[in-house]
Amino acid sequence: MFGIRFIKVEPTDFVLQFKNGKIVREGAGLSFFCYAPTTSLVLVPVGSVDVPFIFEEVTADFQQVTVQGQLTYRVVNPKKIAQLMNFTLSSNDKTYTSDDPNKLPQRLINHTQVLTRASLKTLALRDALGQSDSLVSTLRQGMQTAELITSLGIEVLALSILAIKPTPETARALEADARELILRKADEAVYARRNSAVEQERAIKENELKTEIAVENKKRQIKEAQMDAEKSVQQKKHEIREAEMAAKIALEKKNKDLVGLTTANAREEADTKAYGIAAVMKALSQSDPMTLQALVSVGMQPGQLVALAFKALAENSEKIGQLNISPDLLRELLARDNSK
Repeated sequence: MFGIRFIKVEPTDFVLQFKNGKIVREGAGLSFFCYAPTTSLVLVPVGSVDVPFIFEEVTADFQQVTVQGQLTYRVVNPKKIAQLMNFTLSSNDKTYTSDDPNKLPQRLINHTQVLTRASLKTLALRDALGQSDSLVSTLRQGMQTAELITSLGIEVLALSILAIKPTPETARALEADARELILRKADEAVYARRNSAVEQERAIKENELKTEIAVENKKRQIKEAQMDAEKSVQQKKHEIREAEMAAKIALEKKNKDLVGLTTANAREEADTKAYGIAAVMKALSQSDPMTLQALVSVGMQPGQLVALAFKALAENSEKIGQLNISPDLLRELLARDNSK
């Protein structure tokens, strides 16, 4: 009505009110009335914006890859970008009078593609596929220091590479190569496992042989110890027998000496007895036989005396004319013999 319009912007939008070529009001999240015929409104979004991108590039080894990622940015200096790009609102306050706001993301994507191309030209395909983190770091640093970005008053908040994919044919070739490498490593693992098993088996056999050798050495040592012990026992027995024989020899020598001494003593004793008997016989030979007979008869029994008397009578029988012996004498002698 009458050209009066009410403006209300969001906190994430920065509004500039121009009147007669001068800024009369500016700020984020403002609401105000203005006169449309003499007022120009510039609305710059200052919130963060996510811009996905996907493009194809060539690596250093001339392999085509598809790079997919996302760029996050925000406007930190609305006045600067308002001077370089047209963010003027139309009369309906809902659209812009130019397509510059829609071109801004594409400008950033184009610059990102330029930096990506420069980085991929120095990387081979395998390096490009495996070094996305270093590529992201390079791209982020290049975007933050780019003159185009700073001149527009834009701050790059984040940049991420979601995927770097080769062409399907190249991918299949890489997969085949990787598959062969994996299979080769699997075969090497199998061979290594078999070699390890063979080595383990050999080690076990060697340990068994060493154990058998050690057991045989122990048995030999035991046999040698037993033989040494038996030899020592035999030697001890031999020494004992030798000692016994020496003792017996010494005993026999002593017995021999004793026998000789006994014989000598017996001989001397016999000689002494013979000498005494000879002396006695010599003395008796000079004595009267009747005297000797009388000496012998000393201590004899009456019967012995009677027998001697009868013997003397028998020897002198030629001198006896007649001999009468009383029966009482004989009876008395027989009675004494029976009593004994």
